[in-house]
Amino acid sequence: MQSKTRLLNLGFLAHVDAGKTTTVEQMLYHTGASRTLGAVDKGSTLTDFLPIERQRGISVASASIAMEWDNLRVNIIDTPGHMDFTGEVERALSVLDAAVLVVSAAEGIQSQTERFWKALREMGIPTIIFLNKLDRQGCLPEAVLKSLHNILSPKIIPITTYHNPGDASAYVENCLISEDGILELCENDADLATQYLGGIIPNTADTEAALIRQTATAIAFPLVHGAAISGVGIPLLAEAIKKYLPSMPLAPEGDPAGVVYKIEHDKSLGKVAHVRLYSGSLKNRDILALHRPGIEPVNEKITQIRKVSGAKREDIGHVSGNEIAAICGLNSAKVGDMVGQISKQRNTRIAAPLFNVQVTGPAGKETQLLQAISELSDEDPLMDYAWYKDERELVISIMGKIQLEILTYLLLERYGLAVVFSAPSVIYKETPEKRGIGLESYTMPKPCWAVVKLQVDPLPLGSGYQYESIIDGQTIKYRYQNHIATATAEALKQGRLGWEVTDLKVTLIGGGDHKFHTHPLDFFLATPIAVMRALEDAGPTLLEPLVKLKLTADEALRGRIIGDIVEMRGEFDTPVIAGGKVDVEAIVPVASSVDYPVQFASLTSGKGIISIDFHGYKKCPHELGAVCKLRGIDPLDRDKWILHKRGALG
Repeated sequence: MQSKTRLLNLGFLAHVDAGKTTTVEQMLYHTGASRTLGAVDKGSTLTDFLPIERQRGISVASASIAMEWDNLRVNIIDTPGHMDFTGEVERALSVLDAAVLVVSAAEGIQSQTERFWKALREMGIPTIIFLNKLDRQGCLPEAVLKSLHNILSPKIIPITTYHNPGDASAYVENCLISEDGILELCENDADLATQYLGGIIPNTADTEAALIRQTATAIAFPLVHGAAISGVGIPLLAEAIKKYLPSMPLAPEGDPAGVVYKIEHDKSLGKVAHVRLYSGSLKNRDILALHRPGIEPVNEKITQIRKVSGAKREDIGHVSGNEIAAICGLNSAKVGDMVGQISKQRNTRIAAPLFNVQVTGPAGKETQLLQAISELSDEDPLMDYAWYKDERELVISIMGKIQLEILTYLLLERYGLAVVFSAPSVIYKETPEKRGIGLESYTMPKPCWAVVKLQVDPLPLGSGYQYESIIDGQTIKYRYQNHIATATAEALKQGRLGWEVTDLKVTLIGGGDHKFHTHPLDFFLATPIAVMRALEDAGPTLLEPLVKLKLTADEALRGRIIGDIVEMRGEFDTPVIAGGKVDVEAIVPVASSVDYPVQFASLTSGKGIISIDFHGYKKCPHELGAVCKLRGIDPLDRDKWILHKRGALG
């Protein structure tokens, strides 16, 4: 490779059906990376290569594919747009240099559009907007641009203009940055502002240079119009990517440093870890250290380094900093593992499982099913699972029903397991109502000694879990305090109502160990008892998950839609009526709205538009929610718990 070659790891994101995969296919065709133009409806796209993706016509997994032109190598990461597979986007975001956010000029801003935009801004990722579907009848590019400015950012600056919108003859061309756009650039460019305030309209070179600088720092965002289905605007989008998005050279110097962002399983090679390397280099047979918070680094031997481009895999034997590669041999790797040491990881949470389902497999194949689910959970860490040995039940957490279709297919196609899923049940959470104190003195039967005193305090909704110790190493040795911290986090996975406990702070305020009698495992036994006593003292409050609905339908259906929202215990903003249509935004509980998309489609004869986005949790009366049965031994059944932890129950 020539040293002047630049690299760009570029993500394409969009709400489902905004035309993202079609845009990627056109980019690959335009740049010569593909000799034929793939089509979603024909199942011939390069990035949606899994059979289930081609059958369904949607992306369910992120896929990378390389293209190169004019000494710029771009690793495109095409991400799913459906809410059920947002976890794939979450993982891809952590390794991107830049992104293209595809927005439909017909449907406008949708729930996933806002969600992805927020994540891109939180992570400071330079972004270009591609306003797609300019040829769609009824498209409203000017109105959509206005909403982009109002909802996303006023610093979204068009660098193209369009003609004949809403018609197959639509086309686009480059344009000068408008005066409104120049004003936005002036806010973060003193030289440009000086010219403008002095009565001088900055020249094209100065405004473009300012936009390049502000795009690279994720302050401003170029917008390109187009119609991907016919290739309109694709050459201009390619030009904008080269011109405005920051690329970088290979970085083979220094110690290897990177992150695992995706896990796959290969039938012949086993676990495959997709790695973004930031510096240094790796080659086949290198010994690589994987770092994970809270555990000792694990050394693994690289057996193969592969270049991935769609469905193609090529053994390249070497990878340098700023490149992406698939590495075989990292058998213990998990998503988020650090390769070597990096100064910081870019993480954001944009997805949360909403449902639990029980999985039942073929008789006598429990072990195989558990192993299969474990591997699939490696690939999708949001798909948590739990095996309850006493009840012989396997339960997994999922985002939605379409994900179940994909899991059914994968378990049968990859593992030969025909499974049945129970009806999804909503995942609630719980939080303490007030301050609570829990004390456990585990000093008999000897040899043992672990005294733990914990305080729990409620935090505002959405705060998550915090832990602190305010005692010194003389009261409890620090190594035992680490055991308490670990055991506390584990105990909070199942509170007094049977759900994960969140939005609380746990503080270690007292306790003690013994010079002779304390065994290292004693605090793992005592801590859950103290946690449960503190939660009992605090009083549990149920939290139910909410979703945000955006509904568009004929104006005549306004009353019916509002009635439906009220019936679902929802809250709604003032409906907006324009052009014979009504737009309604509402926040509703997941439990009461699971089937509403089907009802809404029936109500509107399939002509309405509905988008759904996870909104968060709120407190819920117990009678309106659901209490989950406690699994395993309850730590408050102290005698049985002690026998269980000491291995006396078999």
